[in-house]
Amino acid sequence: MKHLLFLCFLLIADNCANAQTSMNETKKTYALVIHGGAGNIMPDNLPKELQERYKISLEKALAAGEQILSSGGAAIDAVQAAIMVMEDDSLFNAGKGSVYTNEEKIEMDASIMDGKDLNAGAVAGVTTIKNPIMGARYVMDKSKHVMLSGKGAEHFAKDNDLEIVKPDYFETQYNKKDIKKIKEREGKKSSLPVDKDAYSKYGTVGAVAMDINGNLAAGTSTGGMANKKFGRIGDSPIIGAGTYAD
Repeated sequence: MKHLLFLCFLLIADNCANAQTSMNETKKTYALVIHGGAGNIMPDNLPKELQERYKISLEKALAAGEQILSSGGAAIDAVQAAIMVMEDDSLFNAGKGSVYTNEEKIEMDASIMDGKDLNAGAVAGVTTIKNPIMGARYVMDKSKHVMLSGKGAEHFAKDNDLEIVKPDYFETQYNKKDIKKIKEREGKKSSLPVDKDAYSKYGTVGAVAMDINGNLAAGTSTGGMANKKFGRIGDSPIIGAGTYAD
């Protein structure tokens, strides 16, 4: 049986401020787990060159979060930093690489939660926020709400000076070809099951972190299901379903 390929990285490290630290002093540990899509991802569906690109990008995301944790930073900041790296890479179905809806538009969702105080924030169905995870963070930090969606979320983002981009920022040749393939298969009305993994991206990105104080945080960001219709929102921006930390 072929092994499943999970695009997932784990970092656990002892953070020592000084190499001469007393043996009696308790070492402080931090941890970070990230994923750039997970599930039944068969190696045969990913050429080695593409696997290497994923590995490099995931390592960058891991490094961004680890830099914060290793210097004593908060888990929530590490989660945001790691996810932003993946949102900025068109390899992933989040941010820049988000897949198209049936109307060939981009609608993104994201959520974040701080286990320290159980605060959480989320955005859904956004089309112009460059980094949806930041939108979710701002909902958590700067509003009395937990989730904002669509145009309301985008107005909120603008009012709080988050980076807004034109919809064509998210356009990629891969996703244009992907939505065409999906619609072609849909149009054939085949009675055979459609193997979505044969041509679609491998999903949502996310991160979970523990800082040196033992606080946990988690976040999730996605472009949602390719070819989704009717404003469909999945579990990713739902606190307690797509994201939770305690």
